[in-house]
Formats: sequence, structure tokens, C-alpha cells
Amino acid sequence: MLDHAQNRPELPPEIARRRTFAIISHPDAGKTTLTEKFLLFGGAIQMAGQVRAKGEARRTRSDFMQMEKDRGISVSASAMSFDFGKYRFNLVDTPGHSDFSEDTYRTLTAVDAAVMVIDGAKGVESQTRKLFEVCRLRDLPILTFCNKMDRESRETFDIIDEIQQNLAIDVTPASWPIGRGGDFLGCYDLLRNRLELMDRADRNKVGETIVLEGLDDPAMEAHIPADLLAQLREEVEMARELLPPLDPKSVLEGHLTPIWFGSAINSFGVKELMDGIAAYAPEPQIQKAENRQIAPEEDKVTGFVFKVQANMDPKHRDRVAFVRLASGHFERGMKLLHVRSKKQMSIASPVLFLAADRELAEEAWAGDIIGIPNHGQLRIGDALTEGEALRFTGIPSFAPELLQACRAGDPMKAKHLDKALTQFAEEGAAKVFKPVFGSGFIVGVVGQLQYEVLASRIELEYGLPVRFEPTQFTSARWVAGDKLAVEKFTAANKQHMASDSDGDPVFMTRLQWDIDRVARDYPDIRLTSIKEMHGT
Repeated sequence: MLDHAQNRPELPPEIARRRTFAIISHPDAGKTTLTEKFLLFGGAIQMAGQVRAKGEARRTRSDFMQMEKDRGISVSASAMSFDFGKYRFNLVDTPGHSDFSEDTYRTLTAVDAAVMVIDGAKGVESQTRKLFEVCRLRDLPILTFCNKMDRESRETFDIIDEIQQNLAIDVTPASWPIGRGGDFLGCYDLLRNRLELMDRADRNKVGETIVLEGLDDPAMEAHIPADLLAQLREEVEMARELLPPLDPKSVLEGHLTPIWFGSAINSFGVKELMDGIAAYAPEPQIQKAENRQIAPEEDKVTGFVFKVQANMDPKHRDRVAFVRLASGHFERGMKLLHVRSKKQMSIASPVLFLAADRELAEEAWAGDIIGIPNHGQLRIGDALTEGEALRFTGIPSFAPELLQACRAGDPMKAKHLDKALTQFAEEGAAKVFKPVFGSGFIVGVVGQLQYEVLASRIELEYGLPVRFEPTQFTSARWVAGDKLAVEKFTAANKQHMASDSDGDPVFMTRLQWDIDRVARDYPDIRLTSIKEMHGT
């Protein structure tokens, strides 16, 4: 077990065995496939699915939205809990597509570590870099998995160099690949001096493991062709001289990332990565609130909502709030204070997720992620506690980069559209602004693909065809300042004003000139592009 900070008490065993982490990657690096294999090795499913399923091959468990299944991309972060040996893994899958980066950003506030998946041929891609920056801001420990080694890939040292230079983090190899592409045989496990051979015949089967006395063990020659063996010995010797050794403390501080090589689709290298998560990822960490820090070992239960997912089951108009427990031992039926509304909530049917499957959570501990079905009471950023008026910090809402007006295909159904858009706004899927002048709504998103997802979901879940149209506005800014100053500003700029789904004032701009004018004419007003979401 890793050393604790000097003055921290030992965590209760149930909390100490938890590992809560997210998987981050560029689209197509193989993240969803890796998630599937985690569930397979955790004993949670019997046979892994495929993202683009052929005929009877099962669809992946972690993609439950129709559009995700059609396109083979993950657009909403789903959470999954499963046991692996003596550990409880809470895995949060994040959308890799950059159009959904805000959902991913918020997800990263709810985890203690990240697993970065990179493609052996493509290396560090743009979205990986963005997500990595978010991890860096939060000092999250990062473990790296280099996937698709059974396809044509780059030289191992090139991949490691690229990570070190692009992401400014030290890299230490936990395993070393033997051959590449069609010649890829497996890996040498540097942490345990073992040879791991890949089984190409059965993708759901773990390959053979051979325990050795080190790289000079003559038994190696029976399994690896002479040329590949000579190359392996030479490369590992160089790696040991040039690259830093694995230092668990440095991993926890986010300065060093261990890297495993493998092929998720062939179930190869995945179990070693999971052993690495158990050994080197942190146990549940301290969470920050406005007036104090919350330690996981505290007796009282606290937690915060980092995501709301509506209509997970389209047959029941349900909404599930994903809650990260920050402290305590939660039991089903507990009454918790919903800090924003100051009302007690009886948590009668909390759920644990196995992707789209769920089961009632009889209990949960700090570090776990539970789902609380509700009818709109819970929003992103809300705190739940056993009485203390806490406000968790660091859960952001970003100003959208694209704005379009939204109209119902049938004008008689404007009321239904109001309800649908309010729901998506509370879910965090889009920003919805109601202009002071004129009718209709302006919907703001980070990327164009989100409009397609919204239109498809509104039609699927509400039977309501909609269209998105250009608007005169190009950006939106939240208005902050003294109450009287804000009221005066709002009254003087009505044609630019709107309110968001929380009722907060928003200034809609057409040009940068609008923003400059406000700064010049209203020195006591601040326009901001980020709003803290802490359920006030």
C-alpha cells in the first residue's frame, strides 16, 4: 500500500480499497474497448462487446444512447463500478469527442486519477492534449496505456519521447513491447520480470504468462525469435539507463506516468494495467469545499452532483444525478440535506451502475459514484450532506462557443420544447438562454456535433422535431457585480439580455466590440465566461 501523507489517519479498509478514475483519450484510440475489457476482467460481463457491432456481436455496455450506438462514439460520461481482486474500481468513461469537452471536464472533478489511452500509431493527439491539461490543473495522477500495438505502430522510444515533450511529464515503462504490428508477440513485464505472450486466436482470452529470472533467462529463447530477443534486450537496457525508475510518490504527485503497452481488442496488457491502477492510483482523496476540506474518512456523509443524465431509460422519463461521495458511509434510505434548497431528501432508491444496467445500492462509501433518480431537484454542482451547509468548489460551467436559435417544427408544441430544453440545460448537455426580447430560445454548445445530438434526442425522447437556425449573437457572458449595478445594466441593455436556466443574467454579444463597450461604460460590471456551479 502507498504511504499516507504524514498527518493523515489510516482510511477505513472499505474506503482504502476504492480506486475512482476516468479514462481519457482522443476519439478512436480504443477507450470504449478498454472499458469493456475492464468489465470483462472484473467479472462484470461474460463477453466483451464491440463498438461497431457486426450482426450478433454484442454492443458495448458503456454506450447506451442511440446515437452512440449508431456512430460508435461515446458522447455522455457513464460510470461503472466493479470489483477487481480485493479492490473496488469506480470507472468513469468520458466522451473523447472534443464537442463534449465540458462534460468531460466536470467528470474529471469527480475522480482521483486518470488513465490516458493513446494509439500506438498516432501517439499524442489534440484531444488527448486538452484533456491532459485539465488533469494537470487538478494535479491528477495519470497512468498511460499505449493501445493497438498489434497494428503498425511507432518505435517505442518515439512514443515515450512524444509524451514527455508534448505533455511535459516524465514517463517510465511498466512493460516493453516485443515486435510491432503483425510481428507483435506480447510484452516483457518490467515490474515483475515476466514474459506476457498474446493469444491472437481468442480475443476474450488472456495470453500466456511465463515467469523468468530476468531478461537473460535462457527460457526466453524458446518463446521469442532471436532477432526480436536481441532487440528487446538492447531496448530494455537503454530504457533502464535513460528513463526514470517507477517512483510511486512521483506518480501520485502527477509528475511521472507509468506506461503499459498492449492491445485492448485482444485483451492483451489490460490485466497488467488494472494491477497498476490497484497499486499506483490513489485511494479516495480529500475534496475541496468553500470553507474547508473534506476528508474521506469523516463519519458524516457528503457528496456532490457532477453530472445529470436524463432519459437513461426512455420508457420512464427518469433523470439520474451522478453523485461522487466525498466522505462517510452511505446507506440506502438515509435522509440527506439538499444544500441549495435547504430541504431534506430521503434517498430511497440510489443506484450503482454497470453501464446501462443498474442495481439498488444498499450502501456506498467515500470514493463511490452513485446515481440518485429524481424529478429535477438535483442539478450539477449540488451538495448533499448530513446537515452541514457545504459548497463544493471547482465544478465549472463554460460559456458556449456556438449559439443558435431553436424552433419547434410544430409551433403549437412550443411548451413541450420549453420542457425538453430545460431538461437538457439542467443535464449540462447545452446552455439554454431565454432572451428578454422576442420569443424562442437560444441554445449554446461547445461543438457543432452537440446540435445533432440534441435534435436527435429531442425527437427520440419527446417526439418533437426541431430545427436550429443562425442567430445574430456570437457569444454569451454571465453578468456579475453589485445587485443594483446589474439591474441598472440589464435595464439599459435589454436587447442584449437573456437569462440562463438558473435565472442568472446573461449578456449576449455580436462582436468583441460589445464586450469592450461594457468594460468601458460599466466599470462596476464583470462579464465572465466561466460560472462556478455549486448549487446556490
